[in-house]
Amino acid sequence: MKIKKGDKVKVITGASKGAEGEVLKALPKTNQVIVEGVNLVKKNLKPTQANPDGGAIEKEVPIHVSNVVFVEVKAKKAKTKKDVKEDKKAVKADKKVVKEDKKVEKKPAKKAAKE
Repeated sequence: MKIKKGDKVKVITGASKGAEGEVLKALPKTNQVIVEGVNLVKKNLKPTQANPDGGAIEKEVPIHVSNVVFVEVKAKKAKTKKDVKEDKKAVKADKKVVKEDKKVEKKPAKKAAKE
């Protein structure tokens, strides 16, 4: 699973489509993530000594990792990401940017010598 805790993601399908938020928790065993402010459900609480009134609260529930996409913080765009190693540290970057950086300038073709 490529999405980790603390990443900014955008929901691409489902009821919360288009919502952006930070990953609060990653659940790799079930391939799910909990995203801040996304996929909210109401949970009814019984009265307890700590909360004598009880009541309903809204809480985030997990969403499948295939329904979210990594958002590049600098570009503020939802993009696929690729881990690039710079100075022995993995850095998350946009695949398109990585491809452009790796492009090699083409050398001019050799002309056939005319005799």
